[in-house]
Amino acid sequence: MNRIIASLAVAIALALSATESRAAELIMFERAGCVWCARFNAEIAPIYAKTEESQVAPLRRVDLNSPLPPDLAGIDPGIFTPTFVVVKEGREIGRIRGYPGDAFFFGLLDRILSSTVLEPAKS
Repeated sequence: MNRIIASLAVAIALALSATESRAAELIMFERAGCVWCARFNAEIAPIYAKTEESQVAPLRRVDLNSPLPPDLAGIDPGIFTPTFVVVKEGREIGRIRGYPGDAFFFGLLDRILSSTVLEPAKS
């Protein structure tokens, strides 16, 4: 039941985000040798682009062993990998530290997307 409600919220978010100028992004801060990054890569990465969540927040990977891209200069990646940060219009709107498994990952991500994408636009 919760997954159905979350899916509906994401569907509404998809409709609303189509009218906005800049979409959100799901930034994955990762580094080589990270066991939890490898688990995410095995369980989620192959399907993420096919999910409703990816339509709202496409996945972008950032290697912490490389310099941060200039557009992420204001975002603290933290020290744990993976760290997932949802960024919209250059600011952080939510974060998931670590990889808690597929069900928890999508539950946490849906909560971030539905609470921030559905908030009223600021004038």
